[in-house]
Amino acid sequence: QVYVVFSEELQCWCRALVQSVWHRADGCQLRCFLVDYAKYCSVASENIRVLAEAFAKIPYRAKKCRLHCTKPLTLYIDYCENTAKIGPAKRWDSAAIQYFQELL
Repeated sequence: QVYVVFSEELQCWCRALVQSVWHRADGCQLRCFLVDYAKYCSVASENIRVLAEAFAKIPYRAKKCRLHCTKPLTLYIDYCENTAKIGPAKRWDSAAIQYFQELL
């Protein structure tokens, strides 16, 4: 579901998909993907609103996509034989995802 959140960085209200929620001492924090700016941001729970139906029908300016024919890799370390090799992985690790987002 798409919500409206206030982005401190952009200083405006934006449409967003909520990725995760975590609790802090001063309240809840939301990790959101801004669908019109293709950015991730953290938002305090008091800065989220329900999206008006008319605005929900407007197409997003940013689209989530995947890299064609690119498979995730990981580093396998064998402590017994003191070797390391790169091999296939089932999913991307968080460091690779963060590096790719920084490239974008």
